[in-house]
Amino acid sequence: MCGRYASTRSPQELAPLFQVPDVPAKETLAPNWNVAPTDAVWAVLERAPRGEEDTDMVRRELRPLRWGLVPSWAKDAKAGARMINARVETVHEKPAYRRAFTRRRCLLPADGFYEWEQIKDPATGKARKQPYFIHPEDEQVMALAGLYEYWRDPAVRRDDDPAAWLMTCTIITTEATDAAGRVHPRMPLALTPDNYDAWLDPGHRDPDELRALLGQPAEGHLRARPVSTAVNNVRNNGPQLLDEHPA
Repeated sequence: MCGRYASTRSPQELAPLFQVPDVPAKETLAPNWNVAPTDAVWAVLERAPRGEEDTDMVRRELRPLRWGLVPSWAKDAKAGARMINARVETVHEKPAYRRAFTRRRCLLPADGFYEWEQIKDPATGKARKQPYFIHPEDEQVMALAGLYEYWRDPAVRRDDDPAAWLMTCTIITTEATDAAGRVHPRMPLALTPDNYDAWLDPGHRDPDELRALLGQPAEGHLRARPVSTAVNNVRNNGPQLLDEHPA
């Protein structure tokens, strides 16, 4: 799975990388070296204004979404905490994801992601989980493949109240390879720049063609370095979390 990642680029850095025409003026997220489920994260997506989904008024946006997808039919938003990942093997079939897979896809910019390996602590002889930060060798931004969804909060009476709608997302994962596979059996999927347009296009709805766009982050050129167990606590943040720390 992908249960924690780092996303520290500013909107000003991300917008040109993903050919987003307008940088968000009001909604700003601070750099986050320890992105956790239910956090707000930057997402790149294409959509038409509400009520005009079948028009040609689709625009590419960079906007914050909450990590942990809440299906439109969920009774409450708590479901999102359990839906941070969608398996590529079944994403086109599962009721929670299949409609979003054909209509609401996004990219989630990341510097890298964390995974944990079960090891024996040499000091105590007991088993513990050692975190690793897995990132592209060239330090370029990763475009993680994601889906997004709208959820209508029944507690808000007016449809046009911004608080009535919650936008959430999930990360698509696959079997891990390379550096990630040594640490954990699953890893996030990513896209290369030449596939951004096809992935984000809401009019592109063929499941097989869409799955064919997905690939390994950094095309498999990844490095994994052990980091401090401080990352285990979601309250800890800052660039020091990425420093190498002997296992």
